[in-house]
Amino acid sequence: MKVLCFSSFTFSYLNRARVLYQTLRRFHPDWELVALITDRPPLSFHFDAAREPFDRVVWAEDLGIEAFPGWLFKHDVVEACTAVKGPFLHQACASGADIVIYLDPDTALFAPLDPLIERLRTAEIALTPHLLDPNTDRAAILDHDLSASRTGIFNLGFVAVRATGEGARFAAWWNDRLLDYCYDDIPMGLFVDQRWCDHVPALFSHVDIIRDPGFNVASWNLSQRRLAIDGQGAILVNGSPLRFWHFTKLGPTGDVMTKRYAGDNYPVYEIWRWYKDQVTAATDPSIPTRYWAYDQFSDGTPIVRAHRLVYRERPDLQAAFPDPFDARPGGFRSWLAREGLIDGEVG
Repeated sequence: MKVLCFSSFTFSYLNRARVLYQTLRRFHPDWELVALITDRPPLSFHFDAAREPFDRVVWAEDLGIEAFPGWLFKHDVVEACTAVKGPFLHQACASGADIVIYLDPDTALFAPLDPLIERLRTAEIALTPHLLDPNTDRAAILDHDLSASRTGIFNLGFVAVRATGEGARFAAWWNDRLLDYCYDDIPMGLFVDQRWCDHVPALFSHVDIIRDPGFNVASWNLSQRRLAIDGQGAILVNGSPLRFWHFTKLGPTGDVMTKRYAGDNYPVYEIWRWYKDQVTAATDPSIPTRYWAYDQFSDGTPIVRAHRLVYRERPDLQAAFPDPFDARPGGFRSWLAREGLIDGEVG
């Protein structure tokens, strides 16, 4: 059975992605590992894909998305890296793979995912909920239950499908939704790809909602998941083997939420320390912090969210400026300056 596993990221997340692919390679050397990159390498960094722990790179600009520059401009970095997941998944289902798996770049495996492959012999779509057990503590309800209500019942840092049947039908549907409606706009009922997947159990058959606590452990479910180390050194979560951990918001925010809910569950801190060490070792100092090639116009002027929103909301601007990144006179940047929307400039 051919399994294709991919992640979507920019060069500022290459260090985390390297850790993910190293752990995937350790447990599943026979899987095809694909890096989906919505970025261009910084001039200071020499990118040699052959030396990375994945098999190949797919650039977002090569996915065949219609009017790609204008489409991309409408998205911030998180929206863009999320939106391309749909087109790639849809195309991967027709590439000869039997199973296609997506994992966020800030994820790491701690045990084989063989039970997932077994599940997909009968199921065709696999999802993991943010929460498996109801919280009773008020703080946890506010932090986790209500957050999931706003951002989505399922965490789309993981999704897996069989490449035929309902899996392929889901991939085609998700492709269409993410191409047009992958935005962080909670008042409109959108949180990138996640809120869409609230509909999946109603719209599709053969959906496996994975209730194994060893899948997709993260700060948002530590209030109900306790880790332990058995006599053989295996990491257990509520008695089940830890399969993969989602190290979301690495840094101060992740530290605060982890400490709040891990409490005296000391194996959690050891795992976080291990992950931070791995990311540090995988970090190339020649990649600028928070780098993204598409966060500026071609002349280096920063693009702010207001620029993306006005372009997103105005079909007339999209028609007039098919490549809004182009900063030559008469382009979208010039229009923004005339409207007083470039800081410090009046057109």
